[in-house]
Amino acid sequence: MDATLKPRDTRETCEAVKWAAAEYTPLEIIGQGSKRALGRPVQAAHVLDLSDLNGVEVYEPAELVLTVKAGTPIKDVEALVAESGQELSFEPMDYGPLLGEAPGRGTVGGILAANLSGPRRIKAGAARDHILGMEAVSGRGEIFNSGGRVVKNVTGYDLPRALCSSWGTLAVATTVTLKVNPKPETSASFLLAGLSDEDAVKAMCAAMGSSAEVSAAAHLPAGIEGGESRTLLRLEGFATSVDYRFDTLKKLLAPFGSPERIANDASAATWARIRDVQPFAGGRTPVWRISVSPASGAQLVSQLRDKLDLEAFYDWSGGLIWLNCLDGEVHDVPIRAAVADCGGGHATLVRADAPVRASVPVFQPQPDALAALARRVKEQFDPHGILNPGRMASNV
Repeated sequence: MDATLKPRDTRETCEAVKWAAAEYTPLEIIGQGSKRALGRPVQAAHVLDLSDLNGVEVYEPAELVLTVKAGTPIKDVEALVAESGQELSFEPMDYGPLLGEAPGRGTVGGILAANLSGPRRIKAGAARDHILGMEAVSGRGEIFNSGGRVVKNVTGYDLPRALCSSWGTLAVATTVTLKVNPKPETSASFLLAGLSDEDAVKAMCAAMGSSAEVSAAAHLPAGIEGGESRTLLRLEGFATSVDYRFDTLKKLLAPFGSPERIANDASAATWARIRDVQPFAGGRTPVWRISVSPASGAQLVSQLRDKLDLEAFYDWSGGLIWLNCLDGEVHDVPIRAAVADCGGGHATLVRADAPVRASVPVFQPQPDALAALARRVKEQFDPHGILNPGRMASNV
């Protein structure tokens, strides 16, 4: 009979995994289930629910370090550090609304498993760049620690980075140490209206190459949330610096039109909607997350738009494309062919029904050499294949 195991600490987690390994019994690893519908359906007999691994172990605002249990909700962490004027600079997105779940259910363990990030990734990096250390349980039922509570750590292998984007197939994280940063004093968005996709990418790339220190760059084509297209550049920092850099962009991008300024709170709300892909939330049509070089983004969408009924918008200065297949078909073959034609990249099927996710590659297929390396890593961490089997591929 299927059962849900809810450990309360690392020792109980280790006992559960050790039992499963001894019995060759697969486990589905979840926090609060906000990303359960992302990836291939897991082929597991039991659920290892980490939601009771909840709470802060150490928070040292002066040292910019936070250690929390893996089941702690991200929203609780963000609220805690905000009280000290700090933030998670990698701006983790919330997949819940896009996947039909309530917002605010993502956990710290999910940050590591999915290597989460938001619009600020182009400046601050992703989750893996902010994880200092972790405690975890391998698929062998062995507890291991890696990293520590310091910003510089050069001892041994960088296991936290290796486990990021593994989607719970290598180990079960129980405690994570994160680097936090001071929150900017103010934020504003530089808005250009009416640009084509191609001109928007040119404007965003010019801004990113300037001295304006843009922390996010996105383009919403005409029809996305109604009205004309919007190209957005975010500036953060001290108020006088933001004002100066806004003027710098105004001069630099004068050929693209006159800008509008979106102030602090409205700017934050706009970027939260972009971060969480709110324009495509609430539907059931297939949604893809495509990563290519920024200069190739508009070309890829144009190529696909000639063949498919779709809508798309751009983040990361054009390097991240969120694509919604309006006809309800997944179109994995033409989408991945277009990615290859545009110089390569990664296409991940984020939203689709379970039978579809079981029948097509959800994550970008790896070259043979890289796939062989991934299998060897999996064999070292989880030799019996009990952790989230089938989540990333049918044989992983």
